[in-house]
Amino acid sequence: MRKRQLRTYSPELSEASAAGNFLRDAELDLQRSVQAVLRELSAQAPALQSNQGMWRWSLHKKVERDPGRNPALVRILLRELEKAESEDLRHVIIPLLHTLMYVLTKAIGITEELYRRTYAFCTRLLTLPTPYCTVALDCAIRLKTEIAVPGTLYQRTVLAEQNLMSKLYPYQERVLLFVDPELVSASVCSALLLEIEAAQEQQTPEACMRHVVSHALQAALGEACHPGTLHRKLQASSRRVLEHYFHAVVTAVEQMAGEASPSRAGHLERLEEIYCSLLGPAATTRGRCGSDPVQDRPPSIPLPSPYITFHLWTDQEQLWKELVLFLHPQSQLRLSADLEALDLQGLGPGWDLARVSMLSTDSGIERDLPLGADELLTPSSPEMERAGLQRKGGIKKRMWPPDFSTPGSWDGPPGLHRRTGRPSGDGELLPGVSRVHTARVLVLGDDRMLGRLAQAYYRLRKREAQKFCLTPRLSLQFYYIPVLAPQEPAASRPPELGELATFLGRADPWYESTVNTLCSAIHKLAEMPLCLDTTQTVDPFILDVITYYVRMGTQPIYFQIYTVKIVSDLSQDSVEDIFLTELKVKIQDSKSPKEGASPRRRGVTESPGAELSICYQKALLSHRPREVTVSLRATELVLKAIPDSDTEVAGSPDCPPAAAPVMAHTCLNVSVTEVVKSSNLAGRSFSTVTNTFRTSSIQIQSQDQRLLMLLLDKDNRRTFRDVVRFEVCPCPEPCSRIQKPKMSWLNSHGQKEMETTQATSKPLLMPINTFSGIIQ
Repeated sequence: MRKRQLRTYSPELSEASAAGNFLRDAELDLQRSVQAVLRELSAQAPALQSNQGMWRWSLHKKVERDPGRNPALVRILLRELEKAESEDLRHVIIPLLHTLMYVLTKAIGITEELYRRTYAFCTRLLTLPTPYCTVALDCAIRLKTEIAVPGTLYQRTVLAEQNLMSKLYPYQERVLLFVDPELVSASVCSALLLEIEAAQEQQTPEACMRHVVSHALQAALGEACHPGTLHRKLQASSRRVLEHYFHAVVTAVEQMAGEASPSRAGHLERLEEIYCSLLGPAATTRGRCGSDPVQDRPPSIPLPSPYITFHLWTDQEQLWKELVLFLHPQSQLRLSADLEALDLQGLGPGWDLARVSMLSTDSGIERDLPLGADELLTPSSPEMERAGLQRKGGIKKRMWPPDFSTPGSWDGPPGLHRRTGRPSGDGELLPGVSRVHTARVLVLGDDRMLGRLAQAYYRLRKREAQKFCLTPRLSLQFYYIPVLAPQEPAASRPPELGELATFLGRADPWYESTVNTLCSAIHKLAEMPLCLDTTQTVDPFILDVITYYVRMGTQPIYFQIYTVKIVSDLSQDSVEDIFLTELKVKIQDSKSPKEGASPRRRGVTESPGAELSICYQKALLSHRPREVTVSLRATELVLKAIPDSDTEVAGSPDCPPAAAPVMAHTCLNVSVTEVVKSSNLAGRSFSTVTNTFRTSSIQIQSQDQRLLMLLLDKDNRRTFRDVVRFEVCPCPEPCSRIQKPKMSWLNSHGQKEMETTQATSKPLLMPINTFSGIIQ
């Protein structure tokens, strides 16, 4: 007979099997969450619309509560990215890549092999068109530094966002959140403010320094680090001791990251010295022999949310004031009028060169002007020899650096940010002036709020044209989260107040999934009762999504700002204003006060609308100017600067596609409600028909003394009445360098003459950051 073998029970094998089953279950759970995100992006699951935007947040929360699952999530995301690359599923590449980079920024324990696989994947994406190659280049540059010096991404993020000063990494960032109390309810404002304050109360400078030291040592030493002992030691350290080790760790990381060929072994040796100095050799030896017991494991190392300041938009100059206070905290007393205190300090005299323009009533020739006491020149001086050709006494304008006025040129090519792995304000626009400040302006509201932001941005650029103050030192980035009013009756709710948010969602699907879904969540937060118990830990969903947006949304979409010149009376000067999304024209009931009410014959019905003369430049693919002039009777005109269909995002037959990757739109969509007169047996009747065309500039004038009413950016506070004529054209950049090339020719008498060509200034574009920019 064959003897039956008896199986002996082994507690060690049972625990290992249970641990293996737990890891497999955890990985399957992460896989299901990733698949839910992919189904949401595919837009094939209507049942997921109620949870749209929650899947990515819940995925990050799972690994935040259990940091040991980070390597598994990185492997899953890499596998899905490689699958999308092989099957050419480009619509999921950028969302998955952003999700992966967000995990790698916070994670500890990721192997070098996973980092190199991610880096190799990003380098393969460089062959794809924009925006894939742009996002991949940004990720590859940051990954290259992280591979050589682990923990660099986390450390630099915390240093910049929390304004922890360091000589080796002096970059500072701030999120300025603006809410207009007239457009957003008081309950929403209070709920947002309470959530932000509750999160930032726990983010003291000491806590952030502990996070930086602990993360850097664990990322570099790996299993040789004793995290439990390290956590307890840092908690018990005084502020002076904590600052000492904080600066030691930051110095070690930044010095190694700044080298041309950083050595991972040298970095490990330096941090081992800091680790031994902090814990002592005995604790260090125990850390190498074994790890912490399960019950003594410290909580995960969080990545603190950025420092956010909450502002109610009550002043047209508030944006400029807050930016100045960010750069010059001591300038509150002289903020209102005195710009001299805010001028650049330390610029060489060569940057104060002036182009002198004559605006006086005299001849402008220096020999005709009396010399002042401080203007005496010697007869043999070169200045005296050139005196006959110099003009004097005019207004001075600064000599701008080449192309500084283009928003994209402040941080490199349009859409390309963080070229050196540092914050997007890195670099010098002027010699000796470093751009170490980054202001992330986040606005909440609808299209009316964006119109007011465009006004503030235009005023800011005009100030910069007069006093070169903020641009050389500050990187300015705009973010937008739509917050529309709750559903109201159709008669009382203004139509189409979320037009720009809809366009951004069509251009960037990840923006649609992550940001546009916040509107309903913000209103739900405002309806929830206030929780005054600070001991309870609540996951701040809205703050987490805002943090994810301002960190990963680095690709801007540029929108053309349009200027409108309004004439209310033919004898008066015009009034100028700007708009971003829409200009609506309506016919007023009353006629012009210049004309009295003319008697009408009995039985004759007056035609509705007004007789208008419209002259516009037709937008053509060839860019050739073609002027069209028409006269018609209309009741309403709408000029829209935002495309209303998916085909217009990547260009249209009338709008050149070459500008689509940089700007959202390059021409206006004009809709005219024309009055059509017809005669029949019953008499005359009138009907309306809507005609549309595209243009880059337009002039409209009323021909029959009927006055017009203009509404800018759907905002009732920006209404102009009694308008006779107005012109609309792209708003020029106030700071652009105007160059007037000249050409010479011979006239009929053989004399050489010079002609100055018309200078074309650069258009003023307002960038709004998204995750990918416009996907073609």
